[in-house]
Amino acid sequence: MLNPLISALQLLSPIPEGDQELIASYFGLQAYKEGTILYPGGRICREMYFVIDGVLRITVTNDKGIDVTHFFVKENQFCTILNSFNNQVPAQESIQAACDTEVLAITRSRLLELYKQLPYVRDLIDQITQQRLLDKVQLRNAYLGEDSASRYRLFMVQQPDIAQRVSLKDIASYLGMTPQSLSRIRKNTK
Repeated sequence: MLNPLISALQLLSPIPEGDQELIASYFGLQAYKEGTILYPGGRICREMYFVIDGVLRITVTNDKGIDVTHFFVKENQFCTILNSFNNQVPAQESIQAACDTEVLAITRSRLLELYKQLPYVRDLIDQITQQRLLDKVQLRNAYLGEDSASRYRLFMVQQPDIAQRVSLKDIASYLGMTPQSLSRIRKNTK
C-alpha cells in the first residue's frame, strides 16, 4: 500500500521512489483515542500532523472557559497551528482528536532537516497548506449570516463524513450553538 502522505504529495508532482522512502522515514505513525489532546495551546506548536484516519479538531477556549471548535481536519490533510509552528510563537488554539485518529507526525526540526535533504518538498507542503487555508476560509464564510438551522443543513451537505464521526457537542461548538439547540434542529429536520 502506498503511503497516503506520499500519495497526497504526488497529486502535485511525481516523487522518485528513493525520495518517497526518505520522506516517509521522517514521519512517525501515532494513534490517538477520541478526546486526546495532541497540542494543548499556550505554548509553541512543534509538530505537524498528516491525518491518515479519523478527524482532528482545532479549538480555542473562549472567555467563559468553553472550548470552541474552529475547524475539523480529516484524512489526507495536514494539521498544525501554522503561525505557531512556522514562526515559533505560542498559540491559543489546541489540537484534539475528535474521534479515534491515526496521524503521521513530524517535528519542526525534523521537517527542516527533510527540507535540507529535499528542498522541493517544502513547496509541495506549502502548496497543500495554503490551499487548505483557503478552503477553510471559504467553508467558514459559507456559514456567515445563516441562522442555526441553515448552518446545520449546510454542514450536513458540506461535511457529511465528519458529521457521522464526531460528537454532537463538537458539531454544535463548530456551528456556534448549544448541543440542546442542535438536538432540536436535528429533530425538526428529520
